[in-house]
Amino acid sequence: MSARTVELFVDPACPYAWMTSRWLLGAAEVREVTPKFSVMSLYVLNEGRDLDPDYRRSTDQNWAPARLAIEISRMHGDEAFARWYTAWGERFHVGGDKDRRAVAEQALEAAELPASLMDVFDPVADDETDTALRASHERAISMVGQDVGTPVISFGEGTAYFGPVVSPAPKGEDAGRLLDAMATMATLEGFYELKRTRSGGVDFS
Repeated sequence: MSARTVELFVDPACPYAWMTSRWLLGAAEVREVTPKFSVMSLYVLNEGRDLDPDYRRSTDQNWAPARLAIEISRMHGDEAFARWYTAWGERFHVGGDKDRRAVAEQALEAAELPASLMDVFDPVADDETDTALRASHERAISMVGQDVGTPVISFGEGTAYFGPVVSPAPKGEDAGRLLDAMATMATLEGFYELKRTRSGGVDFS
């Protein structure tokens, strides 16, 4: 029997999505699941919204890496995107290098992907890459509605939802137990939300 696919929609620039992706990879080591990373976009999600100017600036800057992410997925497949996303996150999130262009280029090299993919990095509204990004984002949002962020998780059937938001990412059997709980909640049609106030910053340990 093949392992169950668990799909996680991420914006590459979101640190909490990165943490969730590391949890899912850890959970796959102790449970029979296959992680699949797909792309959503905080830029697209926040279009037309009245945002704090600093957050708006950051969101606008995050359009470019999301474009690159969807192009990698389109042209080279899910596994290539997962390789690039790991290399990107290790530099951008864990390493703290916020030069998005430089990090994107370094991650392409580390993931053994063509440097020519950077041709789509600079945002162009309504081009083929932008259309694909919006379609992937809409696929995530169609499962959960507009009142969410990234990540969005889907077990392939049942309820998809925002989260889980974790910091630090659970490891070992703790990662597996959290996956079990998430999978159970996905079977409950009436389940909508669990939340508590976050304290402290992102713990990448």
